[in-house]
Amino acid sequence: MAVSKDYLQYVLEQLAGLGRVTPRRMFGGVGLYHEERFFGLIAGDTLYFKVNDSNRGDYEARGMSRFRPFPDKPYWSMTYYEVPADTLEDADDCVLWARKSVAIAAVATKAAATKPAVTKRGASKRVSPKRAAAKPAARRGKKRGR
Repeated sequence: MAVSKDYLQYVLEQLAGLGRVTPRRMFGGVGLYHEERFFGLIAGDTLYFKVNDSNRGDYEARGMSRFRPFPDKPYWSMTYYEVPADTLEDADDCVLWARKSVAIAAVATKAAATKPAVTKRGASKRVSPKRAAAKPAARRGKKRGR
């Protein structure tokens, strides 16, 4: 899943109209972030964007395939689809497709942040991410010394 420097640079140039896109190396590929939201990835010099029900049809109508990180497990895939070559070549079109994926990533991030936490007894309890991180060690399950 290696990504060449030239291909990465080309993708970033095509996405320049989106604003600041930050690439981060991960697992031999590159994750693409916009305002800290993971919306795309590059693996093996192929660009993939995040999808959901709102834009999956655009990719499937073009015959694009899902990202499958493990070649020996073709049934296991992620919610990322390959971006059509002609879409990538047209910077304006590429940015339009990317904006949809950024919006999907924003919704997914928001949903994950408000997901209920599960207590020891199995009951769910809503905990804000900031509040959970701010709890002192004594309240996170460690006993206080007396």
